[in-house]
Amino acid sequence: MKVKKSNNLQTIYVMWLREMKRFLRAKSRVIGTLAMPFFFLFTMGFGFNSGFTLPGAGPDINYLDFLVPGIIGMTMLFTSMTAGISVLWDKEFGFLKEIMVAPVSRVAIVLGRIAGGVTTALIQGILILVIALFMGFKIANVGSFLLAVLFMLLIGIGFIGFGVAIASMMEDTQGFSLIMNFVIFPIFLLSGTFFPITNFPNWLRPLSYIDPLTYGVDGLRNSLINFSQFSAGLDFGVLAVFSIVMVILGTYLFNKTEV
Repeated sequence: MKVKKSNNLQTIYVMWLREMKRFLRAKSRVIGTLAMPFFFLFTMGFGFNSGFTLPGAGPDINYLDFLVPGIIGMTMLFTSMTAGISVLWDKEFGFLKEIMVAPVSRVAIVLGRIAGGVTTALIQGILILVIALFMGFKIANVGSFLLAVLFMLLIGIGFIGFGVAIASMMEDTQGFSLIMNFVIFPIFLLSGTFFPITNFPNWLRPLSYIDPLTYGVDGLRNSLINFSQFSAGLDFGVLAVFSIVMVILGTYLFNKTEV
């Protein structure tokens, strides 16, 4: 059955709107997602400020400045990856079966989920940035903020696509949660969120180089505090390729989902 283009656009909008309503109604989810990043910012940001020096950075960059982009990247990662669990919830409660028998494209369903997940993740990333401003963090100019938003979008798209791909291959939320914890924490810890990856042992550093979040965090630092370990072009290129591949993979595996 051929699906009209207008139907696909409406499907994307409806799926986006559904994710937004879920997000706005689950106030405890918002608070819980922001609590851990705030804890890291408050304890580590102030705790390590006095003894932190960053080789190659200006004297005005303290540990809080270094930490904020990493915490934003962490927030985007956790929020984006867990967005995939909504696929399993919809399987469990029958919503997925109803929408997949409707005359709409499965690609549009996935794109709508990704759009909704990216929007909620972006809101939370910006909220962390606003909290950091009250703690003394400074943004150079509007251009720096817009570039940071671009990197947040790429992080969100890539890891939501990855989360949807994993969820599409699973049948229960418990198994998904276990795999996500197994995957998320290495990605998070190897990305240089807390310390420069140049401080890592030589045998561990190559793992950071193949971690896509490393380039997301580095891109955020480049845009927000004008410090980076890679070029902005490399950060953008790696994240763009990662996002495209994950969206394609997530769409392909979602198309294979049995309900």
